[in-house]
Amino acid sequence: MTDTQMGRWPKYYTVVAMCVFAQLFAYFDRVNISVASLAMQETFAWDETTKGFVLSSFFIGYLAFQVIGGWLANRFGGKTVLGIALVLWSIFTFFTPMAASVSLSLLIAVRIAMGAGEASLAPSAFNIFSRWAPEKEKATIVTVFSAAATMGTLLALILTGWITQRYGWEMSFYIFGGAGVMLSMLWYKVIYANPADHPSISKQELDLLPKVTQEGKTKGVIPWGQILSSPSVWGLFITYFCTSWGLYVFIAWLPSYFAAEQGLNISNAGIYSAAPWLSMSIFMVLGGWGSDYLINRGKKRIVIRKMFGVGGMIGSALALYLVRDAESAAAAMGLMVVALAFLSFVYAGVVPYLMDIAPEHSDILYGFTNTFGTLPGIIGIAIAGWLVQTTGTYDSVFALTAGIQIVGGLVFLFICRAERQIY
Repeated sequence: MTDTQMGRWPKYYTVVAMCVFAQLFAYFDRVNISVASLAMQETFAWDETTKGFVLSSFFIGYLAFQVIGGWLANRFGGKTVLGIALVLWSIFTFFTPMAASVSLSLLIAVRIAMGAGEASLAPSAFNIFSRWAPEKEKATIVTVFSAAATMGTLLALILTGWITQRYGWEMSFYIFGGAGVMLSMLWYKVIYANPADHPSISKQELDLLPKVTQEGKTKGVIPWGQILSSPSVWGLFITYFCTSWGLYVFIAWLPSYFAAEQGLNISNAGIYSAAPWLSMSIFMVLGGWGSDYLINRGKKRIVIRKMFGVGGMIGSALALYLVRDAESAAAAMGLMVVALAFLSFVYAGVVPYLMDIAPEHSDILYGFTNTFGTLPGIIGIAIAGWLVQTTGTYDSVFALTAGIQIVGGLVFLFICRAERQIY
């Protein structure tokens, strides 16, 4: 397919780009508090356990609305649901400083509400991708979308540290929240729910996209029994739980680790914490491209999925375990760069696998999968805070995370089967 036949900028590029920006802004709003909390802890006199609960409270709402978000996307379409969600979580981000100044309870309530708003993001995006993602670019698109999470984390860590140092911790919430509201205005102007509804899409591009996109997904009975009875689906749930454990723990606690154990100031703690996420962003996209390349060259799909998924988790676990022996901030950062580079490959294996086994119900399945992937955001972050407060070191956090990732790799290897599971 040539650029001339589809236009120099195919319409699905715009759709993917807007989903990427939504993901990017979501992580700005989700992650900035991990750096801002260093200053908030001093202002409000939080201990480590209290701070851990503040950091994890977002994930209560995020967890509770995952399946609901998937159902809403399936019922009303990803365009509508994601657009509304973007407005809501941005507003709650903007009002976070005001809530914190009133009471700890109100701050936690706002963070829970913000998490509920973001819960619909990924299921809605997968609903959109089920219509707009060409089969031969599936892993690339999914990993570019996922990479926006790590890039958002990277930028949030750097920008929040810089903003906090110069303008106070409150300002990052005002900036990120306001920018999200502005993005939502653009969203409804450029996104079309179905490719066939786009006024200027070419026949050539329509032919390139999945056939379901042209028919529109019917709002029929959701196969709950197939979803909940498939061993492969449950293997996917467990694998995603193990993958997300490391991501959420380090999103929340890496700045505190570099500040407490490596003696860095707030700005430098943000920068050192950001470097591993840069490596993850780069290697995630490379992994997605590599996965699609190998499959399009005739390699067996499930073999490639497991090669990236299992290899990524095991490699990441080994690097994380070695962080315990790092004797400098630079050494710790280097090992974390390696760990998250390996973990990025998981997204080229595990996440596209979800679309392989449930192509017409990927929104619902992702809602379930991300429910399990969100649990570490609550219990993992809280357990990490308790371990640090109890032991006075982060060594046990790194060791526990490494062990959990090994379990996830083994589950994906031995339980998840190749064939389609949900019809």
